[in-house]
Amino acid sequence: MDWDNLRFFLELSRAGKLTAAARRMGVDHTTVSRRIQVLEKSLGVTLFIRENTGYSLTEAGRRLLPQVEQMESASVSIEQSLPNPEEQLSGQIRIGATEGYGTIMIGRQLGNLTHRYPHLHLDLLALPRAVRLSRHEADIVITLERPERGPFIITKLTDYVLRLYASRDYLERHGPIRRRDHMSQHRFVSYVDDLVFSRELLFLDEIASSGDVSIRSTSVLAQQEAIATGAGIGILPAFSADIDSRLQVVMPEQIRFVRTFWMLMPEELRHIARMRVTWDFLREMAERNRGQLMAF
Repeated sequence: MDWDNLRFFLELSRAGKLTAAARRMGVDHTTVSRRIQVLEKSLGVTLFIRENTGYSLTEAGRRLLPQVEQMESASVSIEQSLPNPEEQLSGQIRIGATEGYGTIMIGRQLGNLTHRYPHLHLDLLALPRAVRLSRHEADIVITLERPERGPFIITKLTDYVLRLYASRDYLERHGPIRRRDHMSQHRFVSYVDDLVFSRELLFLDEIASSGDVSIRSTSVLAQQEAIATGAGIGILPAFSADIDSRLQVVMPEQIRFVRTFWMLMPEELRHIARMRVTWDFLREMAERNRGQLMAF
């Protein structure tokens, strides 16, 4: 029996869709379909029910799954026992993250991971919306929302700080802002309320409910650009705004928000070596950059 065909079986059972399994295997979806057909023919059983919504296991497929998972675990153990195990890690991993954290923090450091493991292929989804594991959009997700339930490995990745910022030019034109009650006289840049992907990002009611919001955007990086060019004042993550020389913190002692990033991975991926390595790298990266995240 061809172990490669069993690997395709395993990925399709986890992903539920040909396209998602193909992405994880780094092949075309027709290759996945062909491999499954070859495996079913060799075993003489149907392993998947093909429906419009995707692929689900038949009873024969459910009986086969735990045995193939044991084979996968054995394969991982063999890989780790080989000389230079770092060179053996290969495959594709898709990481989903919030736009700001994905771009500013992860995007700048992923090269360190690929230098260490040159056969890994990484997709980074840095989006101004929630990336969902339940829809197989990514293998590892960093999000502001901790799911209440689901077959996921969940860890608190890091806290981070957000503060109020304005451009230096804006403050020269309008003067310093020293008290909260002065903020009603200023214009704000913020999120589009009904399109914000997490209520954790709506701050204006807490600091200036009567403020005039001149620009709204679903993108925190677009907001930062608007604030930096003098369109108004707004709340930004310190890890991004503090490294922008055009910006200045406003009332740093009075206005400071702390939010949390959570990291998630499907339970069934926890024993895959490349997933564990990437997971550990992201945790180490967050700890190493704690000062930037917490605005120390």
